[in-house]
Amino acid sequence: MVNLSPNGCAVWVASSTKLALTPTAVALGKFDGVHRGHQRVIAPILQQANRENREKESNTNYIYSTVVTFYPHPQEFFTGIPHALLTPVDEKVQQLRSLGIEQLVLLPFGKELSALTPEEFVEQILVQQLQCQQISVGEDFCFGKKRSGTAKHLQFLAAKYGIPVTIVPIQTHAGESVTSTEEARISTSLIRQHLANGNVELANQLLGRPYTLIGVVVQGQQIGRTIGFPTANLQLPKEKFLPRQGVYAVRVFIEENQNSAIKGVMNIGDRPTVNGTHPTVEVHLLDWVGDLYGKNLTVQLAKFLRPEQKFSSLEDLKTQIQLDCIAAKEVLGNEF
Repeated sequence: MVNLSPNGCAVWVASSTKLALTPTAVALGKFDGVHRGHQRVIAPILQQANRENREKESNTNYIYSTVVTFYPHPQEFFTGIPHALLTPVDEKVQQLRSLGIEQLVLLPFGKELSALTPEEFVEQILVQQLQCQQISVGEDFCFGKKRSGTAKHLQFLAAKYGIPVTIVPIQTHAGESVTSTEEARISTSLIRQHLANGNVELANQLLGRPYTLIGVVVQGQQIGRTIGFPTANLQLPKEKFLPRQGVYAVRVFIEENQNSAIKGVMNIGDRPTVNGTHPTVEVHLLDWVGDLYGKNLTVQLAKFLRPEQKFSSLEDLKTQIQLDCIAAKEVLGNEF
């Protein structure tokens, strides 16, 4: 499968190693979020692939910069519980494409793959099937049966085949309340924790970009129209991780105009004032009018404004939304 960007650059997405383009320079890991730490792991294989390809006069032995990850998420396989993702596959592809990656290989994670020893994983997956020329991993990377292989172990095993392995140190950040290396570590779990608490700014710092929701606009109950605040009801990938329920100041991009942001207010929640029965994601665009049904929206989270609450009347809800719009304009005012 080829995923094309608007300017024609492509990422080849392979659902198994049999469909992969080879030989490869591989960054190996789960890469959920493609955060600042992940980007440091990816950087060496971009440099290596670019360097070697420049030195070759033909494409006979072209080396494809490749991210290799697992699908479904290993945690989902072992627990049997659906695992929400910061970056579902399509969104991960977008982020990798922006970094210059040419290929994403999704290793089907199941009984067979999880039973491979570290030695078998290197020989069968990396050497025989992917024809790796270079590998990059984070220093906390584990692989093979019962996670028995470490980054150092991988370096040792790959050396037998003449494959260099770059081990990238754990990336840290300087947080105000950080008291230990573990707390300072940039990780997917810490980003999820910040988002679950509504700490959008901290999550965005660790990601190196705004946390984003991407979805298609579908018809809702249209209650917003009746109180003067029409909203776009977003349908997101079912595995997308949702941050804390409540109201956010957001930047919105409509599919045909990805270079122009529109100020917005987003609500994530059950809409208790109108007796909602399930979580929805609704976005109100400020100072904008038009038909959005069926269009894809990209919503960047800027700031958590307040928790969701139940109002005694639609009039009270309307008054609060007006206050939310004022607050969002203050947050986003200097950016437009």
